[in-house]
Amino acid sequence: MNDPMTFPDRIVSRALSFGTQAAAYAEERPGYPDEAILWALEPVRSRTALRVLDLGAGTGKLTEALLRQAVDVVAVEPDPNMLSEFRQRFPEVKSLAGSAEKIPLPDGAVDAILVGQAMHWFDLDRAVPEMARVLTTGGVVAGLWNLDDDSVAWVRGLNEASGGCATPASAGWPESTRLDGRVFSVVEHARFAHSQRRTAESLAATLATRSGMLILSQAGREAAIIRIIEYLRSVPETAHGEFDLPLVTGVLRARLAPDR
Repeated sequence: MNDPMTFPDRIVSRALSFGTQAAAYAEERPGYPDEAILWALEPVRSRTALRVLDLGAGTGKLTEALLRQAVDVVAVEPDPNMLSEFRQRFPEVKSLAGSAEKIPLPDGAVDAILVGQAMHWFDLDRAVPEMARVLTTGGVVAGLWNLDDDSVAWVRGLNEASGGCATPASAGWPESTRLDGRVFSVVEHARFAHSQRRTAESLAATLATRSGMLILSQAGREAAIIRIIEYLRSVPETAHGEFDLPLVTGVLRARLAPDR
């Protein structure tokens, strides 16, 4: 997460908002598709005893996907409430308090760093050298973002119904995140179709965990949730029972430059 002394207050307030709803975040947020994880890890997948850092781990949505790949995971998370929720869900996984700007691991500790829905909060000027430091030679950094598939008409209408406050703060990523340069090379992007099974009420609960909603006043948040549910009940695709929320998982992958 960002340093409050160096980042604009608006960004800081969003970055620090999630811990207040850690349990809801764990319950309502979507996970990550295996295809995206496999693509992120592909350059190092053949290594034995693959060690992966889930950086900005939150409540463990990405860790859950990594464990399906039978890799050795260590998690780092700055928010104490999110970290507590993580430890309740994954007591078997080593988890540490820390940030992207100050990773509590020794040099060359991991083969890959994966970041789920969090790299846009990093101070990359400070985080990039830290990520490079804890990677092994030829290691990989990958950021993953679950994004609303706004090519679908009712999804675009949902964002409009919320007044824009439920639009993911990460909507411009991964393409706008810059990791290329002297430290990282071979920067690549990929997108994977994804979805989350929801009802009108559970989708409203999911949207309520997004930073744009969390920084609203209680009255503003309640009004937005009412608008969202009313909209979902008015749209044929979402009016009755369960439906799939169309998502796209965007992935940014970069490899540590050979001379590092």
